[in-house]
Amino acid sequence: MTAPEENLIRIEGPVRPGDIPGLCERVAAARHGPGGGGAGDVVCDVGAVTTADLTTVDAIARLHLAARRAGSRIRLRNPTPGLLALIGLVGLVELCGLVVEMEGNSEQREPPLGVQEAVEAGDTAL
Repeated sequence: MTAPEENLIRIEGPVRPGDIPGLCERVAAARHGPGGGGAGDVVCDVGAVTTADLTTVDAIARLHLAARRAGSRIRLRNPTPGLLALIGLVGLVELCGLVVEMEGNSEQREPPLGVQEAVEAGDTAL
């Protein structure tokens, strides 16, 4: 189920620290302001974000807080594999209960990052 178009925020380019207050205002406006849906989650389409860095993660955390203050939550749509890995690494998904939406078929996306271990016949158990 997708949110109404008025609850959608598109975030593009590199996210800079100075962009964060304006993005938080957009989240609050999408939830309560003029033209805002007033109900449901705020969808943040991050597919056009060009950097996966800690500033972007900070922005996502602050957007989550702004949505919570407005009585809602955010859903991330189309994060790049790098951004998804970084928000997972810092624990933002689990800590905030962040909802991530992926569009397209899984065959079109890069495989998830992970560690694969091989066991040799002579390895001792730990």
